Amino acid sequence: MQRFNIVILAAIVALMMEGCIKKRSSEEDYPITPVPFTSVKLTDSFWAPRIKKNAEITIPIAFRYGESTGRIKNFEIAAGLDTGKFCTIYPFDDSDIFKIIEGASYSLQTYPDPKMESYLDTLIRKISLAQEDDGYLYTNRTIAEMHGGHGLHEWAGKNRWELDSIMSHELYNLGHLYEAAVAHYQATGKRTLLDIAIKSADLVCKDFGPDKAKVYPGHQVIEIGLVKLYRVTGEKKYLDLARFFLDIRGPKGKQYNQAHKKVVDQTEAVGHSVRATYMYSGMADIAAIEKDKDYLNAITKIWEDIVYRKIYVTGGIGATGGNEGFADPYVLPNMSAYCETCASIGNIFTNQRLFLLHGQAKYIDVLEKTLYNSMLSGVSLSADRFFYPNPLESNGQHERSAWFGCACCPSNIARFLPAIPGYVYAVTGKALYVNLFISNSALVTVGKRKINVIQNANLPWDGRVEISLNPENPEKFDLKIRIPGWARNEALPGGLYNFADQNAEPVRIRVNGENSEFQMSDGYAVILRKWKFGDKVEINFPMPVRKVVADERVKEDIDKMAVQRGPVIYCLEWPDNSKDNLISYMIKKDAVFTTEFVPTLLEGTQVIKTSGFQTKRTLDGNVKMLVEDTLTLIPYALWNNRGAGQMKVWIPTSTQTTHPLPAPTISNRSKVRASKITKELFSVNDQMEPSNSNDKSVPYYHWWPDKNKIEWVEYDFEEPETISKTKVYWFDDGPIGGCRIPVGWEILYLDENIWEPVQSRIAYRVTKNGWDSLKFKPVKTSAVKIRVYLNKDFSGGIYEWVIE
Repeated sequence: MQRFNIVILAAIVALMMEGCIKKRSSEEDYPITPVPFTSVKLTDSFWAPRIKKNAEITIPIAFRYGESTGRIKNFEIAAGLDTGKFCTIYPFDDSDIFKIIEGASYSLQTYPDPKMESYLDTLIRKISLAQEDDGYLYTNRTIAEMHGGHGLHEWAGKNRWELDSIMSHELYNLGHLYEAAVAHYQATGKRTLLDIAIKSADLVCKDFGPDKAKVYPGHQVIEIGLVKLYRVTGEKKYLDLARFFLDIRGPKGKQYNQAHKKVVDQTEAVGHSVRATYMYSGMADIAAIEKDKDYLNAITKIWEDIVYRKIYVTGGIGATGGNEGFADPYVLPNMSAYCETCASIGNIFTNQRLFLLHGQAKYIDVLEKTLYNSMLSGVSLSADRFFYPNPLESNGQHERSAWFGCACCPSNIARFLPAIPGYVYAVTGKALYVNLFISNSALVTVGKRKINVIQNANLPWDGRVEISLNPENPEKFDLKIRIPGWARNEALPGGLYNFADQNAEPVRIRVNGENSEFQMSDGYAVILRKWKFGDKVEINFPMPVRKVVADERVKEDIDKMAVQRGPVIYCLEWPDNSKDNLISYMIKKDAVFTTEFVPTLLEGTQVIKTSGFQTKRTLDGNVKMLVEDTLTLIPYALWNNRGAGQMKVWIPTSTQTTHPLPAPTISNRSKVRASKITKELFSVNDQMEPSNSNDKSVPYYHWWPDKNKIEWVEYDFEEPETISKTKVYWFDDGPIGGCRIPVGWEILYLDENIWEPVQSRIAYRVTKNGWDSLKFKPVKTSAVKIRVYLNKDFSGGIYEWVIE
């Protein structure tokens, strides 16, 4: 009955939309049309429960945080319904509410909820009252003007729009408003939020243009929102403005927000990865609607740069935290990988659009890899905790949070998950594309023919898929079934990652119980026939455990192996293996794997087992393998659901690339104390040497945010030791971070309960990107201390401190 009501509602909304849409030819958009998520009801045991949790848990708690953090109160104050000053940290906090509304609107189509719909009505009324008479909507400025300009955020600028190319985020907020407005209108048929968006967009059209303000958005997304408004209203001025915002970028702006070149001249992915993917998605929309080859050529080259040189094996993008974005080609650190959840969602947006333009399976291959791995790791199984970055290795310093001061990722999760059914199928007038293999019931239209499609699948755990086609009348069309790269011996397009060996087992397709011949085209198995009611297609994708190796130019992954099965990347995690020393393990290149489904683990998951060896450093500096042990791997997306601890995607296959158990040196045997106790303190004597002073791939101890202070670390020995040498490696994350090498340091030893300075034989020195060594007159003591004099303006830290 619920499904029937949803279909009726969708039909009513479609009729209502006809009255406000100016007719556009279908040729004025993408050549391939996605089947909307409202026409696809998921029935599987993997995605459907997650989408339900998103509706029942994620979206309600997101709104609660919107209230408790003051985001919603900002609208109330701007609306005159409450008093006070701007309540939150950032001027882009308005956008979080818009994204949550978008997600709630999507969820209403799958899970009708009168209480939630009423809540949205009330919230939208507040937003309407917060909007200024001419359509301007930016709560920080509106509230500040109520207080004579006091409280205006430093990013906002004295005048509207003037700093948007830098950091004001006025247009960014509006982009998410427009997306939310279209979603809410399509879900409910109500124009309340759509009218707010149109009023705002009309103001933006009035203020910006070739003969008006020429300020490009500092954070792209309004381009996507304007295109959506254009599709709903048919008003070409919105499409023209989206293009205007893209065309005025560059060539003298910042690489950080992709304004260093004209968009059509860009060939490489640079800068902030979320901004980038939103821009690429907007460019794809323009390329599709206006048939612009220059736009298409640019985003095609950029896609190749990402996939061939800059993407992680999990589908994550953005290697560095300083710019929250792309690094140089093949620079893909694991422990410090940024891989922002929002960037994964943006990567999915871009790849979906490129598929709709080209009809090639490689784009869905990247989308699927991102979907099942780096995107999904962004939210916990409980649906109430979130990752901002998604690293590929951890020493226990990473943990999901309930919320963030900058809360873009939880709100993005809230709006993306309910839209997943819209990625399963796509159509043209002559073909039905099957892109994702998820159990569902769908109503699709090929040409003018309606077809009920029922898919039974148990991915990502099982490769058997059954598709039932039920056209109203026998119809001839192409059924295009994506044969994923992982079933064709391709880890990812472009060769950045490859399977270490080839699997000879073919993909098998049967139609009505008989083996079917098919042609391969652009990664799809194409079956052309006259389909009749009740026809069944069975696909069997081989799903052996695969060993993945990286291009040798990815230095972080040399002599290491990742493990994949189907679309899922696996990892070692502490609860299933050695709890404290997981990173010291290695496996042999010819390791044998077994796999099984464990229904009681992590709400039911496929695990992989193999044999590995713990490694240990010896006092003479060598590394040896210890006894063989059983290792258990779980899907990467499911890590950190049992507490913080060690995790590793890339597993060493050589003793030279492990982090072995430390040798029993004086330093390592000591009890460590410090002026500031943190969980990173263990790193000062773990014998993991960095490659430079800003090497985030190994742990470090720091005193941030303290500065201009005297700090210390102390080693208490098991028994008195005679010492005469020391060396220290400083942490320095300049120029962006807040730590620098100290202005000075000294060594003290405990002499009858009094700390005395050692008598150095050489001068103390302070060096970046290397060891600072000191020889001193031998002393026998039970404890030694390094005293550190921090920089006046910066904090500091230590990678490793050795006493000999």
